[in-house]
Amino acid sequence: MIKAVSALAGLLMACASVATAADPTDTAAYDLLFKQGTLDAIEKGSVLNYSRDVTNTLVPAAAQRDTGTIEMTLAGGTPPEALLQFRQDDKHRALGSFPASVGNPVIMYFVETVVRDMAESAGGSPFYIRNRVKEALISPADITESDGDVTVVIRPFEGDPNAARMNGFGALKLTVVMSEEVPGWYRSLSAEAGEAYGSVMVFEGVVE
Repeated sequence: MIKAVSALAGLLMACASVATAADPTDTAAYDLLFKQGTLDAIEKGSVLNYSRDVTNTLVPAAAQRDTGTIEMTLAGGTPPEALLQFRQDDKHRALGSFPASVGNPVIMYFVETVVRDMAESAGGSPFYIRNRVKEALISPADITESDGDVTVVIRPFEGDPNAARMNGFGALKLTVVMSEEVPGWYRSLSAEAGEAYGSVMVFEGVVE
């Protein structure tokens, strides 16, 4: 998973370079989803906890494997790093470390796990899936605001000629809810593909 998340981090850097040159109205969703500075107000040593609940009718064992808690620890050092870790009962594994200056890496973990889950469950090339997701991230998306929350909805495979062969993932919808009032910016991150698949990450609190 560390390798996979690092690969997506590189992909998102490529997205950023494309987004910089694109029409600003097309990159509004990207700028919100990958907002920089979202960890600036977090005290060093603090841990942001997110629950992750997965359902997967195509690979039920994967749902049990991937349901747990994601911890984002803001480590000290120069420059400071954001460390991701997955916990499930008494087991835990490192997911990677990222420069804290670029923002909360939870968004990268969320996107990459959806890409991985789709490739594992529906088949198909993970490179094709990532590229379609990349295109969707730097394209116009549904953005709404309510009571201080900003919600971005992306449908990476809408209109895809291969959608009917994706075992339900052609209808994949990514929904991210963000707020300045939530430490780390992300209130919830969810992916839904009909009855076949669901992944919901919810901010649970900060341990200082």
